[in-house]
Amino acid sequence: MSVASPGQTSPRNPERPAIIKPSIDRLLIVRLGAMGDVIHGLPAVAALRAAFPEVTLGWLIEERWAELLCTLPTPRSGPRSAQRPLIDRIHTVNTRQWRSALLSVSTWERVAASLSDLRAARYETAVDLQGAVRSSLLARWSGAPVIYGAAQPRENLASMLYARQVITGGKHIVEQNLSLAEGVACRALKIPRVELPHDDAAEQECDRRLKAESALEFALLNPGSGWGAKQWPAERYGEVARQLAKNGPKSLINFGPGEEGLARAVETASGGAAKTFTGSLTQLIALTRRARLFVGGDTGPMHLAAALGVPVVGIFGPTDPARNGPFGTSSVVLRSPASTTSYSHTFQPDKSMLEISSAQVVAAARQLLEKRHG
Repeated sequence: MSVASPGQTSPRNPERPAIIKPSIDRLLIVRLGAMGDVIHGLPAVAALRAAFPEVTLGWLIEERWAELLCTLPTPRSGPRSAQRPLIDRIHTVNTRQWRSALLSVSTWERVAASLSDLRAARYETAVDLQGAVRSSLLARWSGAPVIYGAAQPRENLASMLYARQVITGGKHIVEQNLSLAEGVACRALKIPRVELPHDDAAEQECDRRLKAESALEFALLNPGSGWGAKQWPAERYGEVARQLAKNGPKSLINFGPGEEGLARAVETASGGAAKTFTGSLTQLIALTRRARLFVGGDTGPMHLAAALGVPVVGIFGPTDPARNGPFGTSSVVLRSPASTTSYSHTFQPDKSMLEISSAQVVAAARQLLEKRHG
């Protein structure tokens, strides 16, 4: 990591003068979504929290992902608690809804209210973890005089809006985000334990539902994917559930909006060995905490499981597990040698993923279950 700005150098470079640790009172994180990307940003933000324990820390995020930072009944600002463990002040936008009704007066009123709330916080420093033109513009709109971002962001035009460009390092996106945080702190950082929101009502409801399903010990299957190329066949998830049920835990199937048919296909293919189990994002956090094992592709729920320390069997195809794989937990990643890395959002399933058999996934699952039991 180094900061590509005049007068600023890497704190790890012994040939250059050390940088004085900055004084920051109000710090804004910009990472709008999606689920996995927000989770990948949490370790870096937790490291910044540890580096600046007295800072007022804000986060600008899409409304649909705010539960990753704060439970629904909890105020979005104020003293931190188990319900909002990391962030002092949460600001939300709803760009999907705004885009659907750009000509509506009410839309522009909501936009103005959101951006006014953001500017009123008077942040001194903003960190764009997204690296997109949209996120960099919102960081600029916050009014923060100093904006940090990667020297080579996802969208090159975004770098034009950064006052400080950080040359990031690391293979995994979590490591790259941490490298950016080190550029802000001007020193090496360690990742502390990351806490996700804890809602007592959701935890109790989860226990009640698991007891009703006689599923206090379970593997969590997630057959969905961000796009079709990352999706492993539903019938194979069903076969995994059948095999695991012979001498291990039963399986629960998590699914998101629009994935109901996929979840039912897995349930049918399992022959009764797996049951669907869905809920809000807060309820998914509670459910995942209790899983003995997670099985799924490169998705937000997989990264949630990894963040919670749940062992993961990751089924990969067009995305690179070195960059996007399960981070910080016991895991087995399965990927065909024929897979090539591509992040294009194609609808058709990647053919190389079909080379990963149900037997391979079951063997990996049993390996992790035995390791955890031991």
